[in-house]
Amino acid sequence: MTRAHRRTGLTGCAVLASALLLVSCSSGADKGKDTDHSPSPVPSRSASGGSTDEKRLTEQAQAALAAVHSGQLVESGAERVTDGIHTEPDLTKGKTYKLYLVCYGSGSARLALKPASAGSPTTVPCDQSVVQQRITGQKPLRMDVDGAQGATGVIAWRIDAV
Repeated sequence: MTRAHRRTGLTGCAVLASALLLVSCSSGADKGKDTDHSPSPVPSRSASGGSTDEKRLTEQAQAALAAVHSGQLVESGAERVTDGIHTEPDLTKGKTYKLYLVCYGSGSARLALKPASAGSPTTVPCDQSVVQQRITGQKPLRMDVDGAQGATGVIAWRIDAV
């Protein structure tokens, strides 16, 4: 009887220990992971301030673009001015598009398209004004927007099919 009682007690302890291990391992599995699986438009830290400032500036810049766009969205995004925009949008050769840029922060940025026949170089002031330009689809097309020295903040862009 003592042996059976001892075996039951050991079995109970083993079950309890397994349950505790399972709970402790699974409760810590999500620590440090982002539970929101949506992509972040900008990294969490920048020269323009903390992630709260970046989020606020990004939301404001995207709202400004949403208020003025026309046509069907092809591509959009937002980046830190210090990181710049470097993208190769998939545009139909010869088709006309409208490019919108807005910068929230300080300083300015410079738009360059390659090949140059796609559109003209433009300065984008970081004063919350929306800059727009018609561009022509090219294969391949490269769009670079680089911040001027000392420029900070967030720059957002949107390309619409016209």
